[in-house]
Amino acid sequence: MSVYYNAHKTKNLFDPQSSEVFKLSRSKIDLFLNCPRCFYLDRRLGISQPPGFPFNLNSAVDTLLKKEFDRHRAQNSHHPLLAAYGLDLVPFDHPQMNEWRTNFTGVRYLHPATNLLIFGAVDDVWVDAKKVLYVVDYKSTSKESEVNIEADWQIAYKRQMEVYQWLLRQNGFKVSDTGYFVYCNGQTDRVAFDAKLEFDVKLIPYTGADDWIESTIVAAQKCLLSDNIPDSGPDCDYCQYVAAASGVNKIQPGLF
Repeated sequence: MSVYYNAHKTKNLFDPQSSEVFKLSRSKIDLFLNCPRCFYLDRRLGISQPPGFPFNLNSAVDTLLKKEFDRHRAQNSHHPLLAAYGLDLVPFDHPQMNEWRTNFTGVRYLHPATNLLIFGAVDDVWVDAKKVLYVVDYKSTSKESEVNIEADWQIAYKRQMEVYQWLLRQNGFKVSDTGYFVYCNGQTDRVAFDAKLEFDVKLIPYTGADDWIESTIVAAQKCLLSDNIPDSGPDCDYCQYVAAASGVNKIQPGLF
């Protein structure tokens, strides 16, 4: 029988007997909120959800945006997008900026009550004249309708920003409740491709609230400490698929 998965290859599994610091990313906190069962299987047992496809075009947009804002960071100048929205903000120039934006490193904080090292990689941070920081997240898509952050599934975007705000506050920075999504929408109504993809760029403000994070971290640790696999989230597609597939013992004609 072929082996398609080896749990022992998975790194950073939680050991309830260990006193070592355990790293918990922003995305794993979101996984816990979506489905405690999948979170437990992932971080405690090393059984992860199937990986999604990489969004290489989205990554390219992120990289180019970072380069663009970095030019203004070096000059302490206003980006035209911020000027267009009447915002007196500039990209924040800090020695740890590259570290904060690096995956698997990011902005970090050791939560003393749980010994969990919470971390997350920001896209950007802006600052005003009073040294107040504003978390910025880049998003890209291609759709005919106007982009927004009102869909139910976009709660993940909002939680993401709130965790970043919380992390920076834990590191001693004064952070505004207001964050910004730089949302790039690829246009398909052009006459031709001509080896380039054009985007409309919209700046969407969002007022975050991080009062849920502390209790969620404590609950996530309690989940990991348990020897019992928790129930799945009510809307977890992965758990619903497994449950449905487990009930099929023999393929019947016309079933699929």
